[in-house]
Amino acid sequence: MRIALLGVVAALLFSPAHAERLKELANIQGVRDNPLIGYGLMVGLDGTGDQTMQTPFTTQSLNNMLQQLGITIPQGVNMQLKNVAAVMVTATLPSFARPGQNIDVTVSSMGNAKSLRGGTLLMTPLKGVDGATYAVAQGNMVVGGAGAAANGSKVQVNQLSSGRIPAGALVERTVEAPVGAEGTFTIELNRSDFGTAQRAMDAINRQFGPGTAEAMDARVIRVQAPEPQRRVGFLAQLQDLEVTPTQAGARVVVNARTGSVVMNQAVRVKDCAVAHGNLSVVINTEPVISQPGALSGGSTVVAQTSQISVNQGGGAIQMVRGGASLADVVKGLNSLGANPQDLVSILQAMKSAGALSAELEII
Repeated sequence: MRIALLGVVAALLFSPAHAERLKELANIQGVRDNPLIGYGLMVGLDGTGDQTMQTPFTTQSLNNMLQQLGITIPQGVNMQLKNVAAVMVTATLPSFARPGQNIDVTVSSMGNAKSLRGGTLLMTPLKGVDGATYAVAQGNMVVGGAGAAANGSKVQVNQLSSGRIPAGALVERTVEAPVGAEGTFTIELNRSDFGTAQRAMDAINRQFGPGTAEAMDARVIRVQAPEPQRRVGFLAQLQDLEVTPTQAGARVVVNARTGSVVMNQAVRVKDCAVAHGNLSVVINTEPVISQPGALSGGSTVVAQTSQISVNQGGGAIQMVRGGASLADVVKGLNSLGANPQDLVSILQAMKSAGALSAELEII
């Protein structure tokens, strides 16, 4: 089996380094999103809500809400609800969001509701890590799945226990972003690299004058801030500066769960010999029915018989030629005829033998 995935990656990555805007390479310290979370109730479900006997917190939450609305449920009353579900509501508060703006929210079932389709989220406060309420969510939810069940059969497409409410939360509080409060901006690179930090500092100083930027380490660059009335335009020009990042170190990323293998253009392979065979175990189980003799008073017995066979494929030694480019590396690995799952083991062995000049990362 040819490793088509590596060929595609080679075509995408085998290209010379090019300049990128600084906004793609770095972030401004203090300009970030903030996660919000809340607990609420979803009502209006078509008999697909929580089973209140198994999720007592749903009934407790409903009782608390009704008491706040002036309705008291007599003690000892066991409400059997089918159209209510307890949900967790999450959202992301963008930087510089102001009160009155709307943000999207994600609603996920917390109990054993079968589906949240067609439900309405009741007013739910969304809190930050400090416990303060920054937004309030409410509205009708959009679920991207569908399902049906009858007579023990069930058909479902996509997920029914979660969905989104576009513009479903109203911002109530602002998170202050002290950008440039001390007279400087702090630029943080997405990837620590001394070469890229030096090039970014040089580009800023060429544009705004010597001494404007200073690289503190491989990730942080400190920039002198202008007058407050000029800072927005200054940051806009700063983020549009083009910087050519240094080439990343050779790395091979392997997903052990799916067998996916991705490598960048800096990967090199030295000449080596590889022998890899396939080992398969096949187990066939068949039922054997033993009938008792006539008038013996015995009973019919069903037994299982299993046949096990072990097959080992050929493991001839093949030569993998080293290469100075990613295309040569892909060609050499394709010559083995291994599938992606086998390639994971081969790359690990090549790394141990010193034939793979790259950092091997398994995720």
